[in-house]
This record gives sequence, C-alpha cells and structure tokens, in this order.
Amino acid sequence: MGNQRRQFDRAFKVEAVRLVIEEGRAVAAVARELGINENSLHRWKSQLSDQGNQAFVGTGNLNPEQAELRRLRRALADVTEERDILKKAIAVFSDRKK
Repeated sequence: MGNQRRQFDRAFKVEAVRLVIEEGRAVAAVARELGINENSLHRWKSQLSDQGNQAFVGTGNLNPEQAELRRLRRALADVTEERDILKKAIAVFSDRKK
C-alpha cells in the first residue's frame, strides 16, 4: 500500500490555523488533535500570514506571481530555442559559402 501523502483542502487548513491564532491554542495540541504533522501546521500558519487569501490555492492553481513566473520562464525557453536554431542556421550557411 505505500506511503500516500494526505491532502487537505483550503477550508481544513484555514480552520486549523484559526484554532491556533484566534483561540490561542498551542500548535502541537491542535496538530495532535487533528492528526496532522506539527511542521505542516506551522507552514500553513506562515503561508496564511504571508499570503492571506492567496494562500492554499490548490494543486495546479497558481497565485498571480507564480503564474507570471511560469509564463516568463516559458517565454525565455522559447526565445532561447529560437536563438539556438538561428545560430545553427548561420553556421550551416557560413560553411556553404566556403
């Protein structure tokens, strides 16, 4: 059966963090009660604090900065590929003139 990673939806994560922040409960106690790793709860708390409503967007859903970074990386890869093709073409045509 292997170690399958458990996934938690946004509502679960927000509620877990709320128990820590608003009710003032200890991270360790909340994590133990919910059956989750204490480090995960610390990470969720940080993400919610840093990203607010953009936190926990889910698999495949990127926040605006991540989406822009992905788009720019694709554009860079395309331009780099075009440049390499042009370099090869120049080399081929330069050899033919000799």
